[in-house]
Amino acid sequence: MTPEEIQNIESEIIDVLKNIYDPEIPVNIYDLGLIYDVDYTPDGKVHIRMTLTAPNCPMADMLVEDIHTQVSKTKGVSEVVVEIVFDPPWDKSMMSEEALMELGML
Repeated sequence: MTPEEIQNIESEIIDVLKNIYDPEIPVNIYDLGLIYDVDYTPDGKVHIRMTLTAPNCPMADMLVEDIHTQVSKTKGVSEVVVEIVFDPPWDKSMMSEEALMELGML
């Protein structure tokens, strides 16, 4: 698999993540800044490093399950691992300009 093919699959995964919304905030998890890293390997494994808006987020399990379900549908993906981290801690500065506009914060 070429580096370009890997990059294309990672881009497709990011597009999938942009269609998953935090149920408490009307912004997708990617533009919200919750996704820190997407790493796809040629054997079909995807490792996603993400955080939550708060360590005690009651929707954490639902978000992780939704990520597994949706990303697993991507062609070439055989396994999805979601790692929740809190370093660096999430803050509003991690949001995309689109997310800030959507929430009226820009």
